[in-house]
Amino acid sequence: MSCSRIRTALSARLDGEEPPPGVTEEQVAAHLEACAACRLWEARAQRLTEHIARLTEADTTHGGGTPGRPRRPF
Repeated sequence: MSCSRIRTALSARLDGEEPPPGVTEEQVAAHLEACAACRLWEARAQRLTEHIARLTEADTTHGGGTPGRPRRPF
């Protein structure tokens, strides 16, 4: 299975979504066991996801934005 399909499945997993059709957790695990590049990609994506969650939590905890400036929607 290609790295691209595995990374799509990993991204879905991190987002709490189902893997793409035709990709099983067993296939992902087997690929990760054999592919150092995808293991690294997964670790980086996990750290990025955790960092975004921390920033989001800090933003909502502290009211977000700069005092006196309206928040801009994305």
